[in-house]
Amino acid sequence: MHYDIAIIGTGAGGGTLLHALAGRGKRILVLERGGYVPREKANWSTRAVNLEARYQTREVWRDREGRPLHPHTNYYVGGNTKFYGAALFRLRREDFGEVKHWGGVSPAWPISYEDMEPYYTAAERLYHVHGERGADPTEPPASGPYPHPAVSHEPRLQQLHEDWAGLGLRPFHVPLGIMLDERNPRASRCIRCETCDGHPCLVGAKSDAQVVAVDPALADPNVTLLTDAFVDRLETSASGREVTRVIVKRGGATETYSADVVVLSAGAINSAAVLLRSASDRHPRGLANGSDMVGRHYMGHVNSVLMAVSRCPNPTVFQKTLGLNDFYWGSPEWEYPMGHISFVGKLDAETLRGGAPAIAPGWSLDLMAKHSMDFWLTSEDLPDPDNRVTLDREGNIVLAYRPNNETAHQRLTAKLEQLMKQQRKCRVHGDECHVGLFSRNLFLGQRIPLAGVAHQNGTARFGHDPRASVLDVNCRAHEVDNLYVVDASFFPSSAAVNPALTIMANALRVADHLKARLRI
Repeated sequence: MHYDIAIIGTGAGGGTLLHALAGRGKRILVLERGGYVPREKANWSTRAVNLEARYQTREVWRDREGRPLHPHTNYYVGGNTKFYGAALFRLRREDFGEVKHWGGVSPAWPISYEDMEPYYTAAERLYHVHGERGADPTEPPASGPYPHPAVSHEPRLQQLHEDWAGLGLRPFHVPLGIMLDERNPRASRCIRCETCDGHPCLVGAKSDAQVVAVDPALADPNVTLLTDAFVDRLETSASGREVTRVIVKRGGATETYSADVVVLSAGAINSAAVLLRSASDRHPRGLANGSDMVGRHYMGHVNSVLMAVSRCPNPTVFQKTLGLNDFYWGSPEWEYPMGHISFVGKLDAETLRGGAPAIAPGWSLDLMAKHSMDFWLTSEDLPDPDNRVTLDREGNIVLAYRPNNETAHQRLTAKLEQLMKQQRKCRVHGDECHVGLFSRNLFLGQRIPLAGVAHQNGTARFGHDPRASVLDVNCRAHEVDNLYVVDASFFPSSAAVNPALTIMANALRVADHLKARLRI
């Protein structure tokens, strides 16, 4: 069956692109390898989500040495946005240029921040982002305010915000994509629960791609969504210049579809795998891989979860409201970028059992969880051609990754430890309230950049030179005229903030290009 457009994947890229193109008279086929996340009480169970990995893929990849790797990723309508923490940051304006790090150089993008800015604004509207312009000292200029006011801090985080501000820092409210109305709580879809980050939202109040983009697009009768549809490979014409067949495995059968334009958005790792599986006589190293860049330059950030334990309890329920970027570009004593400090969702004892930190003497996991503030630290990792996605002889994904730029992350961690010791005196415990900073291995014994692939990007970078990139500036494959990629594969660098909003904004940018191409 032939369509005008085929979109492979329904996450931040594919789902957003679908929303932008639906309702314009074109027949659109959407292929999603998973189904819908079931609505059930387990959506809000930390035991089910974190300990039992109820919603994670059972797929097994391999690492560089051939050892089994169990990726912490999810295949559902809405992609990984169903489980993300909904922190929706713009890349900094300087992130689009060349940046010198302690560990090397982060390359410039082939487009500028100004090229992306109007699409950031549109994506913030589409995904109901709450925030406060001008509070984050590194925030780039914007053409308009956030569509919704910043999410308020609960008392313990408000106290920390004030402590940091008292030290001359500029803490800010994290931009969040949630459907919260604090002025009218009775009518608010979001209830500020403790199971937002890493969980699907049972009440549909998180701005994920399924709720915000895919389901509204399905109101268009010209849109066809096929779930549980695994795209095995793409086949081309004899010239190799256009995709003519999309080969799909569904329900134990093999099906074939075609479209005038094919858009791949399966996530940076799986999109690279699809291209590599699509090798042919015309594309012997993989589809659109004449540059040998497909799968290379994989990035996922240098991430840590750190628990700051105090003698006083932390009764916070919704914890992801506070951020700090004062060290994003460095400090007076360190001229290189360090990264971003914010929070994960509030940890509990069940979650901690999945990857227990070093326990403070005399403390149980339950007591630590009740007395901790749970930080998320992100530093930029740098593109390395040897950090890459390949396939083994059986066609399984192999993810080879060696972290880099770790000194910056160590510096960022030391900064956080220093700041926690400078909190105001506790009325009960004085200066002895802060017990320490403990590493929390969120991903069950695996390094976060390897098994935790939520921030995956870089495997089909865009650029002007076909010898050094896979995609052109419109995210069209240099070598295949009707093939586009709109997940985070296109990133030439990873910056040090969550990539989701940039994926969404870029999908809207590519949608405008496709509207012009298709004259819609």
